[in-house]
This record gives sequence, structure tokens and C-alpha cells, in this order.
Amino acid sequence: MALNLLNRNRGEGEDEMSFIDHLEALRWHIVRSAFAIVIVAIVIFIKMNWIFDTIIRGPIRKDFISYTGLCNLGHKLHMGDALCLDSVAGLQLQTTQFGSQFISSINIAIVGGFVVAFPYVFWELWRFVKPALSPKELKSSRGGIFWVSFFFLLGVAFGYFLLAPFTFSFLFNYSIGAAGAIKTIPTLDDYVENLVDIIIGSGLAFQLPLVSYVLTSIGLITPRFLRTYRKYAYVAILFIAAIITPSPDWMSQTIVALPLILLYELSIRVSVRVTKRQEKRDNEEWS
Repeated sequence: MALNLLNRNRGEGEDEMSFIDHLEALRWHIVRSAFAIVIVAIVIFIKMNWIFDTIIRGPIRKDFISYTGLCNLGHKLHMGDALCLDSVAGLQLQTTQFGSQFISSINIAIVGGFVVAFPYVFWELWRFVKPALSPKELKSSRGGIFWVSFFFLLGVAFGYFLLAPFTFSFLFNYSIGAAGAIKTIPTLDDYVENLVDIIIGSGLAFQLPLVSYVLTSIGLITPRFLRTYRKYAYVAILFIAAIITPSPDWMSQTIVALPLILLYELSIRVSVRVTKRQEKRDNEEWS
């Protein structure tokens, strides 16, 4: 059945590919994707000192653009220091093993290589899946590579410039007890792991409209389903925003929650459009 699906869009003059042929094609798509990631990772590793000081340490530097930008925005809106995040200037990273810095450099290079090469990696995946799609499916998925890459990189930017500063500011300044007996000195591995989780997690979370498109197309969800659970989604989003924002004011929580709420609303609109198009197609077939 899987082979028939993969071969259904081939011309009559072409020989059907065997299971081994499909595995061979998939292997070369994976090899080319891995090669692209490795090439970018090597460049990042060579420039590791600049990458680490400028980009990786960005969300914990007091002069990071998000800290200064939000604070200046708050002042222009006559909100005082409501949007000024608690200082992380005193945050120092440490390592407890000899190889920690080297291993972290490799992790940073690989993750950075994946993020930069993501459009190409997804394009390779699309090239493998494309022969299995019908002409109607190909028409419906037009521009898919651009939108998947766009929302992924948009999510990465959201995680890096907004979510990471709020998260690290909150976690660094949170303390147990009033005596100040505990000092937060995170390890390099812990910081890099949290930063990667935030960035990649945000990139995947921003795929929500595209996931809505796919699930609606195959009939797993409907606009009614998304509208029914909208209030629960809003509560979950606001709860998460309230936890990671250090200030109790509504503005800082809104800055974090609003993009996620807009994503959910966009997912509903996408689901509505897909449903209407399917209904129109069904009516044309029955008429």
C-alpha cells in the first residue's frame, strides 16, 4: 500500500520504484540534508567565539536588544519601568567538567546548523514526498516550503528575542527564602539546553497554522472543534505567560501571550478556509 501511494503519481512510461529504491532515495535526501547542516555547523564552529559572545549569550546580557527595546517602549508609552525586565547582569555561567565547553560548542554548532539549513532540509523532505501527491494535493500545497520555513524561523525569532529574555530573567531572579542564602550559578550545559529548548520549541509551536491545515484536510479536526476549545487554549496560553513573565502587569504578559493567541486564531481561519474549499469541491463533484 505504501509503495502504491509513493508510485501513484508517476507517469505510465516510468518504472515503479521498489521498496529498496525508495529507501535509497530517502537515504540520499537525508545525506544531502545532513551535509548542509554539517557545512553550516563547521562555519559556526570556526566563528564560535563571536557566535557565543554575541548570539548565544545575548538573552543574558544586560545590553541585549530585547531588554533595552522593551524598557524604552515602556518609557515612551508612559508606563515607567513596567516593561523593564529584572537585571541578569550578574549571571555567570560555569562548567563542572573538562569537556563541557567543547561539547557545548559542538551542540551549538549542530543546532545552529539545523536552524540555518532548515529551509533546505525541509525542501529535501518535500522532494521525497512530492511524487506521492496527486495533482490536486500538489496544487493545495503550493508554497508549502516557504510557509513552513517562514513560520519556523518566525518562531525561532520569537523564542530568542522575547521568550528567552523573559524566561531567563524570571528564573535567574526567582529565589527561595528571604535570607538570600542561595545563589543561582547555572552551568553552561544547562543554559545552552534551555536556550535550545526555547528556540526549537517556539519554532515548532509556530507551525500550529500549518498543522491545522493538514489535520483539517484529512478530517481530524474542524473549525467547530477549534472554536469549542478556544477558551481552554487561551487559559493555557495566559497561564504560561503569567508564569514566565517576571512582572505582574498585564502589558508584559500580553507581549508573550498575544503572538500565541494570534497563532491560534490564524489556525481557526486556516481550518475554515480548508473546510469551505472541501465543501465546494464536494458540491462540484455531486452537481
